[in-house]
Amino acid sequence: MLLPLAIFLVVAVFLYRGLFLDPSELPSALIGKPLPAFSLPSVKDEQRLITDADLKGKPALVNVWATWCVACKVEHPVLNRLAAQGVVIHGVNYKDDNAAAQKWLKEFHDPYQLNIRDERGSLGLDLGVYGAPETFMVDKQGVIRHKFVGVIDDRVWREQLAALYQELVDE
Repeated sequence: MLLPLAIFLVVAVFLYRGLFLDPSELPSALIGKPLPAFSLPSVKDEQRLITDADLKGKPALVNVWATWCVACKVEHPVLNRLAAQGVVIHGVNYKDDNAAAQKWLKEFHDPYQLNIRDERGSLGLDLGVYGAPETFMVDKQGVIRHKFVGVIDDRVWREQLAALYQELVDE
């Protein structure tokens, strides 16, 4: 008789704890590790291959986005403002049509210094991407230092990410 009650209480404690977890703070096994090796075409120029080495040299946000992603459209104006303020942002256009991506960037402006075409989702898979938008913060050596899942809005940038980015710039 006590066993069912004990099992119920254990499950209840785990569910109760889950109510207070932040879904944007999904753990990543890649924190502290270099970006996965890749060689993929640019969204702007199919003849240009972008590799993981191209993302080294400056701290950056690596933003996974797509035209089919409604939340990405919400996030995009904030990324444009951040880029205008000097934040280095690289894009990973995830499982998307390249013509649609090019049209999107012309229409909504392009905050990305480099924009990787990940049409098959291979880089996204290597990064452990659940969907879009997701953003990785990488240091100047290309090591992933933070992962944020969800929309980066002004509040998220100000309260969670700006200080982390500044630390990487100051290193």
